[in-house]
Amino acid sequence: MKIFVFLLIPAALLFAIDHDAFFTGKTMRVDYYHSGKAGEEHFSLDQIYETGTWAGSKKHLITPLNLGEYQVRLYDSASGELIYSRGYSTMFNEWQTTSEAKERYKTFHETFRLPFAKKPVKLAVARRDRQMRFREIWSTEIDPQRTPLINKAVNKPDYRVWPLMQNGDPSEKVDLVLLGDGYSAQDMEQFRRDARTYNEEMFNTEPFKSNRGRFNVWVVEVVSPESGISRPDKGIWKNNALGSRYFTFGSPRYILTENNKALRDAAGLVPYDYINILINDNRYGGGGIYNLYTTTYMRTDHPGQEWQKGYVYVHEFGHAFAGLGDEYYSSSTGYDEFYNKDVEPWEPNVTALRDKKNIKWKEMLTPGIALPTPWNKAAYDSLAMARSRLDRLATDYYEKREPFISRQHALLAGSPYAGMVGAFEGAGYESHGLYRPAVDCRMFSLGLVDFDPVCRRALLDVINYLSD
Repeated sequence: MKIFVFLLIPAALLFAIDHDAFFTGKTMRVDYYHSGKAGEEHFSLDQIYETGTWAGSKKHLITPLNLGEYQVRLYDSASGELIYSRGYSTMFNEWQTTSEAKERYKTFHETFRLPFAKKPVKLAVARRDRQMRFREIWSTEIDPQRTPLINKAVNKPDYRVWPLMQNGDPSEKVDLVLLGDGYSAQDMEQFRRDARTYNEEMFNTEPFKSNRGRFNVWVVEVVSPESGISRPDKGIWKNNALGSRYFTFGSPRYILTENNKALRDAAGLVPYDYINILINDNRYGGGGIYNLYTTTYMRTDHPGQEWQKGYVYVHEFGHAFAGLGDEYYSSSTGYDEFYNKDVEPWEPNVTALRDKKNIKWKEMLTPGIALPTPWNKAAYDSLAMARSRLDRLATDYYEKREPFISRQHALLAGSPYAGMVGAFEGAGYESHGLYRPAVDCRMFSLGLVDFDPVCRRALLDVINYLSD
C-alpha cells in the first residue's frame, strides 16, 4: 500500500516562496470556532489580529513535513499561488473519537498563527480523508487592507516576561514559550525554578541537547487567582488563569485547556512556535497535541517519583513538536478508536505495516531484521495486565506499581533486539495491528529512556525546518 503525501507541487519549489514579496514580517492571529460532532465539523471566524514579530521560518514557508490531522494553507488571491502551509492537530479532532461526540455537538475555540499578508489571501483548511490524503474542507477570503476586519488591539495581559535562552532571530530559531497554570502570586518563585529545571531536562535529551543553540526559550509568568488546577472527577474546581484541568475526555491524567483565548493572549506576549504549559498540581498527568501545546504536572507527593515529571515533559513535547504518536498500548484512554488500522497512520513512528517492503522508516531498518520483529510481548503484557488492576489514585499506588515497572524495563533492556530498528507490534493504543520502530523509546515506556532513531529523526526534521 502506498503512503500518501500531501505534496502537490515539485519538491524543488518547496522553498521558493519569497517571504518579503507576500508578507510584512508580523503575525496574523486568526481566532475561529470549530464545531461539530463525530463525522461532522464546521468553521466560523471569530477575530483576526495583527500581532508581533513572525516567529516562524521565513525561508521554509511551505511545509516539507507530512504531519498533522489538518493543514492550514494561504493562497495569494490574485494568482492562486500557495504561499504558506503548516500541519497541525486539534483538541476537536481528538474529541471526535470519544463516545461523547457520537451523542452531542460541541464547539472549540482555536487559533491559526500565520505570517501577516500584504495583499488579499485565501485561507484554507485541509483535513485527511480515510486514506490519509489532505482534502480542503473550508476556506475564507481575508483582505489585510480592510481596516475594520483586522484588530490591532490584541489583549496583552500584565504578566512578567523574561528570556530563559536566547540564541538569535526568532525567524531563524525554534521558539518555545513556557507558561504556568495554577501558580498563584505566592507560587511564582517555584514556577521560575520549575521553568529552569524542566527546560534543562529537555535540553539534556537528544536531539535537543546537540541542537540547543538553535532554540530560543521565553518564560511568561502567568498568575492564577488560586493554586492548582481543577479535577472534575473529584469535584475539585479551581480558578486558574489558563483553564487547564484534569479528566479530559474522561481520562483522570489527561490535562488540556479549552480556554484558547486566554492561552493565546498570554503566549502572544513573546514570539513563539511552541507552547509548554507547566501545571502546578500533584496528580500525575499531562498532554500534548501536534502544533497546539503541551501540559506537564510539576508536583508530586511520592518520594522517588520526581523523575516522572521529566519523563512526561519530554514525552509530551514529542507529540506537540514532531507529531510523534504514543507507542504504548496497555494504558486506558478516553478514545473509542483513534486509528484506522486499515490505512497507514500519518505519525512518523507508528505503522500499520501494510507494505513491509515500503515501511516508512525502511532506510533506517537494522539490516536483515524480521518484520514484524519478535519481542517478549507476552511477558510484557502479563505484567501490564497485573499493573492495570492497581488503583491509580490510591495512596500506595506507586509502591505497588514499582515491581511491575522494574520487571517491564528489564524485559525491554534484555531484548535481543534492543537498540535495533524494526517493526514491533503494539503501538498507538492498540495491542495488535499497529507497530513501533524500536522495542523501547521515550514514546513507549514509562522511563527516562532516549527517543529511538526514528523518533529522533522526526524531531530533527522539525528543528531543521524551523531553524535551517
